[in-house]
Amino acid sequence: MVEEVRAEMVANVWKVVVGVGDPVAAGDALVILDSMKMEIPVISEDGGTVARIAVQEGDVVQDGDLIAVVEPVAAG
Repeated sequence: MVEEVRAEMVANVWKVVVGVGDPVAAGDALVILDSMKMEIPVISEDGGTVARIAVQEGDVVQDGDLIAVVEPVAAG
């Protein structure tokens, strides 16, 4: 099942750690947010391949905004 990673707070996108097509494991950081001078990693809950990055460094995200989409690796 496709995983849509969404912001859980209002924050600035400090760093985008992965790119489209990158493989990620459960627990890997996708982006790092900055809120009130604290760095908050946004992690993938499932492993797979990054299909979309919906933010850029410097963007401001609101609670619920789409950050990334991770597609599962096809079993085969």
